Amino acid sequence: MDGVLAAIIIAMLVLMVRMPGQETIPYHILFLSLTIVYGFRVWPLLPTVLVTLAVTGATGWILGSHAFSGVIDRAELAEVPLMPALFVAMVWHARRRVAALRQVELMADQRRASLERERGFFRDTSHALRTPLTIARGHLELAATGPIPAVASQRIGVAVHQLERMSALSDRLLALARLDAGEELEMRRTDIGALVSQIGRNWSAGTDRHWVVSCLPTRVVDCDPQWMELALDALIENAVHYTGPCDTIRLGCIAMPDRYMITVDDSGPGIPAEQLPHVFERFWHRRPPDGPMGSGLGLPMAKAVAEAHGGVLRAMTSLDGGARFELTVPTGR
Repeated sequence: MDGVLAAIIIAMLVLMVRMPGQETIPYHILFLSLTIVYGFRVWPLLPTVLVTLAVTGATGWILGSHAFSGVIDRAELAEVPLMPALFVAMVWHARRRVAALRQVELMADQRRASLERERGFFRDTSHALRTPLTIARGHLELAATGPIPAVASQRIGVAVHQLERMSALSDRLLALARLDAGEELEMRRTDIGALVSQIGRNWSAGTDRHWVVSCLPTRVVDCDPQWMELALDALIENAVHYTGPCDTIRLGCIAMPDRYMITVDDSGPGIPAEQLPHVFERFWHRRPPDGPMGSGLGLPMAKAVAEAHGGVLRAMTSLDGGARFELTVPTGR
């Protein structure tokens, strides 16, 4: 591009010399070409200054010689400082734009580096916690099988429960780190209704709630069943935390032409309107009516799984006044 511009400048200078009386036409074309090229390719400051001085000097000498020889009116000499001044103004704006873009790129690089460090921290921390947590829980469970006082047994139970919470936290930190890193999903044709029904049976077998599972009609969709199961477990676990034995948890499926929706409703206290925008924030907690606090990562992980499938996860109020979560994924091919 620089070679083409040099050829245009030389050609316009030649035309200015050979077209006395009409030299302002190639003069304006010269500066117009210089401005357009500089707009696409910003040169370093020193070459810009040298080119501007050289072009201004050459064109000024031609216009001056024609003016003093009477070919053109001397008023035309006003063009000599005016056109370079316009070009310099454009240079100033272009260089400011480039500096701003470089600052934005620098901030983006710093943000990417920060995210990478955060993901690495999540991943490394999760791996580092797994082994000691497993060992500690194993020893406590072994100790609980021996002849120990009731008070000690109760305290061991509390410790085991807290270790289970830390283990769940570690697993979900690792899952989020993998999703944030863009881990490729193992997409398979999956009967999502059958998957939801199986997950519902698993939970209803060990949790004292009134369960309603309705997943008809079912639909075969493209998804990663393992990740989808993790997301649904997190949604159901959230419903269990905020309900009691007399409450109802409903799992439903809604088939649409190009997508499939899985719903998790509960008859618990629900989510206040002012808290709805925060439910998917990492480490944000709602306090259950009674019972332990969660990890603050289950719902964010479920949302990340939905988005990794090209879907969405929404939170709202259910018809029972409790919480309702809608996980929608495209059906695929």
